Amino acid sequence: MKHNQIRQGDVQLEPVSKLPAGCTEIAPDGERIVLAYGEVTGHAHAIYDHVVVPNHRAELAAEEIADAAIARAQAKARLWQASNGVRYLEVSETVNLCHEEHTAHALVPGIYKLPVQVEYTPAELRRVAD
Repeated sequence: MKHNQIRQGDVQLEPVSKLPAGCTEIAPDGERIVLAYGEVTGHAHAIYDHVVVPNHRAELAAEEIADAAIARAQAKARLWQASNGVRYLEVSETVNLCHEEHTAHALVPGIYKLPVQVEYTPAELRRVAD
């Protein structure tokens, strides 16, 4: 199945065939995977339904640590960063990309590149901000 680009505000997802070698996982921000933070409103383009995150305490029992590792391994979506700084979203089961001011998008399984969005002005190239 061919996937198309997805855009939600200043976030763009481009389907790619695979993750580049040497990517490192970016940990979720609490109970969500954040693709972009809003600089003005504090809103975020985020995925909330990727996995149930266990309650973290200063000292976790061995069983809770194992359960957290299993939950991460079974996550429906994971965020990665390549050595050149480009981020990728790996989706293994359909999840929803949400934002307070935009329509939610269902993301089907696949690998998505998250290019940095820039805008042109005569004076400079600027990163796009919500």
